[in-house]
Amino acid sequence: MRQRVILFCLLLLTFFAGNYVAYRIVTSNIDITGYKEKVIIDEKGISESVNQIYDAVVLIEAYKGLQVASIGTGFVYKKDNEKGYIITNDHVIADASKIQVTFFNGNETEATLLGGDIFADIAVLSVDVEHVTQVAKIGNSKDVLLGETVFAVGTPISDEYIGTVTRGIISGKNRMLSVSVGGGADDWIMEVLQTDAAINPGNSGGPLVNINGEVIGINSLKLVKHEIEGMGFAIPIELAMAHIDKLEKGEKIPRPLLGVQFIDVENTWELYRAGITIDASIKYGAVIAAVMNNTPAEVAGLKMRDVILKIGDTELKNQAYLRYGLYKYNIGDTVKITYQRGSEIKTIDVKLDKVYSDNNN
Repeated sequence: MRQRVILFCLLLLTFFAGNYVAYRIVTSNIDITGYKEKVIIDEKGISESVNQIYDAVVLIEAYKGLQVASIGTGFVYKKDNEKGYIITNDHVIADASKIQVTFFNGNETEATLLGGDIFADIAVLSVDVEHVTQVAKIGNSKDVLLGETVFAVGTPISDEYIGTVTRGIISGKNRMLSVSVGGGADDWIMEVLQTDAAINPGNSGGPLVNINGEVIGINSLKLVKHEIEGMGFAIPIELAMAHIDKLEKGEKIPRPLLGVQFIDVENTWELYRAGITIDASIKYGAVIAAVMNNTPAEVAGLKMRDVILKIGDTELKNQAYLRYGLYKYNIGDTVKITYQRGSEIKTIDVKLDKVYSDNNN
């Protein structure tokens, strides 16, 4: 009997010892610790990335007279021995008589507008370098992936919320957004990144930042409707930085002139007023209402009532796409234009040897 009890105890001990070893083996193959560490590293990475950009970001207040007309955000992207250089949206500081900049440490100073561009929607400001404690790292938006984590830093609504950080993902790339640059109908196309990171009034001009703390976009606008949530847009940083040297010097961004006045195909009232009729088969494009003398359009043989369908590889869904397609090219480039005259579709090469002026294209 005693031997049976001893044998039973040995069997129990063997059973529990075996289960314990099996448990250790199984759990050692499930990287629970690694999983927790990855979560911690991710959260820590966001915090560290914020620290890499935070003190480079500023609140911008644009005055008209003695009143603040608009607020926005900007960030220091460069400094030299004398100045710190800040980029923001052009619409934030448009027509301002004075521009006040507040760093997130509370330091305030007046900024000087060096240059801005209404179509690129970017402007460059300068401040004395003594105010600059951090310079933002410029990244690359081309390699960003859908679903990748990003965050925005800025001052939404008012200075009460200065230094707000919001987090989201890249929701879309190469979005084409129709906007108005003249206060009227949509007349320009912006190529933008889409994000669900919260972007509100006051965030305009601030950085959209990747997990490495690098600026990949400039927050510019959002869709605002009761049924829409989380649709913000940022200018890819490459598009902004392509013009930065000229704006720093106070120079205008030169753009090619085609030399036409145009009306949307869908704008039947304006076409009627201009006495222009077009083929019923035409559903999109820009109708030439007038051709200016001694311009690339006249030299190439374009005429009133021609309907421009494509500039290069850009299909003209409406007149806003004409500027977008045209301004992809430089002065001196030759571009292929597809157009319809009557019921016949034609192509023509146009040399863009004139400079954009006033509101003509």
